[in-house]
Parts: sequence; structure tokens; C-alpha cells
Amino acid sequence: MAPVTARPPHDGPALPPRTAELQRRLLAWYGREGRPLAWRRTRDPYAVLVSEVMLQQTQAARVEPAYRAFLGRFPTVAALAAAPLSDVLMAWRGLGYNRRAVALHRAAKAMVAGPAGRVPVELAALRALPGVGESTARAVRALAVGADDAPVDTNVARVVTRAVTGAPAARRDLQALADALVPQGRGADWSAALMDLGARHCGARAPRCDGCPLHRICAWRTEGSAVDPAATPRGPRPSVPFTGSDRFSRGRLVDALRAGPVPADRLAPAAGLGPDEVARAAGLAEALVRDGLAVRDGDALRLPP
Repeated sequence: MAPVTARPPHDGPALPPRTAELQRRLLAWYGREGRPLAWRRTRDPYAVLVSEVMLQQTQAARVEPAYRAFLGRFPTVAALAAAPLSDVLMAWRGLGYNRRAVALHRAAKAMVAGPAGRVPVELAALRALPGVGESTARAVRALAVGADDAPVDTNVARVVTRAVTGAPAARRDLQALADALVPQGRGADWSAALMDLGARHCGARAPRCDGCPLHRICAWRTEGSAVDPAATPRGPRPSVPFTGSDRFSRGRLVDALRAGPVPADRLAPAAGLGPDEVARAAGLAEALVRDGLAVRDGDALRLPP
């Protein structure tokens, strides 16, 4: 495991004058009320990477049991790389966004084939892995090796925008500011604290400011603005029913494939589509093949080997 080095001097956006108080309040709150999530009890970069990929688009409550089961089935990166993709997709049941499982499997193969044969902890090497972006790479570094890196996902960006800047900021400036806010040597606790604050108080639609440890020093609240600085310029997205969407039907079809091959004439019902949607079902099947989630087996579709 690579040693953690000191963070270079900050030369990005100016830090707020009450930074030390903000750090103290948030870390004290996290010490009292931080969620006892399973992946916070490990410093294994592989286990942290698995949790972060699962958490990319899925809530922690759904991830935790799947995470435990997944690591029980694939306890090391080598075990994951050696497993058939079909086994990985079976273990991913219930998490949705199944392409994440394909990317994680590809990443495991790449890591095992690499010169170190392990999960890297260098930022550039992590970002080069399939399915690993800036936020996930920084989360692995912060949570596994305690690096003073700040993973800035949508939730963390919202917290920093409201509590620190009080005004919309460019993503690059948010990342620089978030990195500078990390208390020296507390990367793991700080990142987890920001994530918990975003999940429990600083929600997108209805922030629960009462009880928030930063309520009295939050830039947005102390300035008294009625305009949420973290709101998207385009306003709230219209509500689109999930049931009946292509993503819903893709998930239904992948679930059907977990039970066994699906003949071409059964694709529509397997995807939850009607008899007049055969062409749509065929298109969804082709998309699954392109995404590596299925393969052709004669006139049937099945999970990849």
C-alpha cells in the first residue's frame, strides 16, 4: 500500500474564514452520529472499490446486504477477475444499473493483469479503470488509505455549494475547494462525514436544516437567500415513471436471463412488454449484447460466460 503524503499548499478558491469551525462541527457530529456502514470498517482498497461502485447509483440501505454477499462470493480482486461474468451478474441482482457489474469485472481483470496485480491507490491509475471516475477514485484513496482527497459526487457538491460557497460554482472550483477543506490526515472521516450530511440533512429537494451541525455557519442560510445555490439552472427534472421505461424493461430482461436463456419469441414478455412490442424487445436485447450483459446462443439470449 502506497504511503499517504501531505497535501500540497492550497492555491485554488479562497477558504471561508470559519473553516476550522466547520471542520470541527462536522467531524464532531460524524463521531456521534455517523452511519455504521460495513465498508467503513475496512481499509482494503478492493472492498472499498466494490462499495463505491455499488453506491454510484444505489442507496446505501440497498447496497449493504448486497455488498456483504458480494464480498463473501468474491473476497479478493483475483477472485472477482477469475469468476465468470455470469456469476458476477447473478451476485449483482437487486442493485440495478447492471453495466456497473460488467465494468467492475473488467476492472478486476485489468488490475490482476497489471504489474502490481492489485487495486492501485494512485489517482491516475484508479481513474484509468473501467467504471471508475474522479469521485470513485478519490473515494477509494480517502477511505482506503486516508489520503487527503475529497470525492465530490452530487451529494457532496450540494453540501459544499450550500454550506461553504453559498453560490453556484464551477465543478473544477468545487473540487479544488473540497480538497482544500479536508482536515490534514482526516480524509476518511471527512469524506464519510460529508456523505452522511448529504444523505441525512442536505437533501436535494427538501434539506433538513434543523439539526444540521452546520446550520449556524452555513453560507446559504446565514446569507438568508431564498434561492438554493445548489439548484440546477434548468430547475427540477420532470417526474418520469420508471415502470414501463427502457431501463425498467432492461432490468426485467436481465433478471429473466439470470434464470436461464430466453428464446427470441419470449423476449417481449421477459422484458415486461406486450405482444405488440416485439421490435422494442429485440432492440433492448441488442443493447444488452452491445453492453456486454448478454450473448447470443442460437436464437436465444443468455448471460455471458
